[in-house]
Amino acid sequence: MSTAGHAADTTVAAILTDLADTTHKAIVVDSPPGAGKSTLVVKAARQLAADGTQRMIVAQTNEQVDDLIARLAAAEPELRIGRLSAQGYRRAERIDLPTVRDAAKVGDLEDCTVLIGTAAKWATLTEGTWEHAIVDEAYQMRSDMLLRIARRFDRGLFVGDPGQLDPFATVETDRWAGLDWDPTMSAVSVMLANNRDRHIPLHRLPVSWRLPASAAPVVSRAFYPFTPFDAGTAPGTRQLDFFTRGSGSSVDQCLDEAAESGWGFYELAARNTLRTDREAVAAVAALTVRVLERGAKATSEQGVQSVTAERLAVGTAHRDQAEAIRHALRGTVAETVTVDTANRLQGREYDVTVVLHPLSGRRDASSFHLEAGRLCVLTSRHRHSCILVGRAGIPELLDAHPSSEPVQLGVPVKFPDGWEANQAVLSHLAAHTVRA
Repeated sequence: MSTAGHAADTTVAAILTDLADTTHKAIVVDSPPGAGKSTLVVKAARQLAADGTQRMIVAQTNEQVDDLIARLAAAEPELRIGRLSAQGYRRAERIDLPTVRDAAKVGDLEDCTVLIGTAAKWATLTEGTWEHAIVDEAYQMRSDMLLRIARRFDRGLFVGDPGQLDPFATVETDRWAGLDWDPTMSAVSVMLANNRDRHIPLHRLPVSWRLPASAAPVVSRAFYPFTPFDAGTAPGTRQLDFFTRGSGSSVDQCLDEAAESGWGFYELAARNTLRTDREAVAAVAALTVRVLERGAKATSEQGVQSVTAERLAVGTAHRDQAEAIRHALRGTVAETVTVDTANRLQGREYDVTVVLHPLSGRRDASSFHLEAGRLCVLTSRHRHSCILVGRAGIPELLDAHPSSEPVQLGVPVKFPDGWEANQAVLSHLAAHTVRA
């Protein structure tokens, strides 16, 4: 077994040991991108369910719920799983299994050993308690949501990625800044802040099995400077090739650079643009289409696979940018490629990703576009290569707009800040830049 594999196994064993210790009211597990968080949740669920007592699992989105059900059903085919769903729910095909039932009420799932639902669904319950709960993507859950469901369980395992996007709120949040019960903070942050007198075990998964050796050090330095992690695979284990040679165009040159080094930055001329920059949208579409036209082939520890449209994704900061790119891809071989915002791509995995840089063409660097978690999500979805598209001048924009967010009393300073994270990523991309 590799050193990375041994370190990961040791950490998981320690987590499962703590989970069996009933003196722990809560356990927190921090996970970098692709560190096997879902695998850990499945192992923990199987361990808790071994005695036949009903347990609860909380996820943040319906997609996450279905993913966990599919994984748990594959690992434990005989386990009876109940999906808490809204009225009129139609079961996804991948979880349409004889051992999986769905219902809007807990009373209709009494014979299920594991109950899985979104936090929003669990919050609608008015009765029922469980000895153990597993909260997946706990850093995406707002603390007010945890408050609504905390009475439903006695002990909790909280698993999530502290380096990615914070919980989303549609209202101004300054009125709660600095309060230890701030409802817009993550569930984990508030729980730890209000339980300093209790020993809450904190574990960190040390290895990313998704990110290749070319990406793990970059993402670790930029977004996890105080909790570094390693790649689970050695240099050279992952390889991206194309069936056809490039034509010599700047698009093909960028693809060849990304295939060789794992990174590519397709740089357009410096210019301030609208958010749906037509040139940038066209460039993203051209790169995406060309990956499929040239017949990308991914070689990894899992074997050799063609990079199909299902294994390719495009990431943006805004929904209107994503819609513009979807429109540009209509009628092409890449029409079915996933195109979405960082918020929706969080938790997903692809072989190759094409990313429209959040600061491309902007006149200023707002807190939204500087958020480290947004860039972290966009640059950590890939197993082989990540290609970014942006206009020249982003480093100068960052220098002209240093972080100016007000410092609020009682609010922990988040490291790294978006300015520092962006500079770190751009510094690495400088050696992998192809100009349009």
